[in-house]
Amino acid sequence: MTTTPLARNFGSVGVAMVTPFHEDGSLDIDAAVRVATKLVDDGCDAIILSGTTGESPTTHQPEKDELTEEVVKAIGGRAKIIAGAGSNDTAHAVRIAEGAQRCGADGLLVLAPYYNRPSQEGVYQHILAVTNSVDLPVMLYDIPGRTGVKLELDTLKRLAEHERVLAVKDATGDVAAGFLKMQETGLEYYSGDDSLNFAWLAHGASGVVSVAGHVMASSLRRLVQKVDAGDLPAARAEFTSQLPLIQAIMGTGQGAVMAKEALKLMGVLDSATLRLPLVGASRSELAALAETLRAEGLM
Repeated sequence: MTTTPLARNFGSVGVAMVTPFHEDGSLDIDAAVRVATKLVDDGCDAIILSGTTGESPTTHQPEKDELTEEVVKAIGGRAKIIAGAGSNDTAHAVRIAEGAQRCGADGLLVLAPYYNRPSQEGVYQHILAVTNSVDLPVMLYDIPGRTGVKLELDTLKRLAEHERVLAVKDATGDVAAGFLKMQETGLEYYSGDDSLNFAWLAHGASGVVSVAGHVMASSLRRLVQKVDAGDLPAARAEFTSQLPLIQAIMGTGQGAVMAKEALKLMGVLDSATLRLPLVGASRSELAALAETLRAEGLM
């Protein structure tokens, strides 16, 4: 059994990539290229840079630009490079978007302004301004747990009228509501929550934007392939096999922290350095993570 191919302007297996730092906290471009290359080799067809997992609130414009430019040089053409353009200052978000386009990104990830808690009209105007500042396709990011404000259905409908607003990364935790939004707007939907990847794909999502994919991208590729083939029992089994790694990376709610720690334990990163206010995993968290990675044959 096969199903009708889905629109996938942003690929089908994406990872919200960590931003590696040296021990002194400076940007480690060589490590970033190494991580991005590994992810594509493992089955990713989209890399999201300077998102939440990439510690975007604590990286600066020149760093974001250099990161995008060097990753594009390394893997451009092998995977979509999507750059985060998030800020609670619209003018700042516009500058980020312009830098991303200048440095070769294939698309943008744009979210509602955080902390300000604007009205839906304010959310709409903010996203429209960022979208109109460049010529790139846009994936909206609906994550009210971090921004404090939802992308309501009417706002999504208005944004969907824009020719370059094509998709939504949904991290609301509400697949049922997202399914209805998908039908109402015609936008491509991507799972933004690893624990719901199978549920989203089974509901017709175009793909996933994962954090746990740092350590299981090949399994995510198999999951998507099995759903595409209409073999939901096999897809369910594949997803079940992923649960220990999903829990290990996302169970603490600190995906950026645990993804970096996992990559260091696996020998991909030399340093799991983070920028405050993020701090490293505790000794007990590291021990549990290492135990899971060993059990899954990753160490």
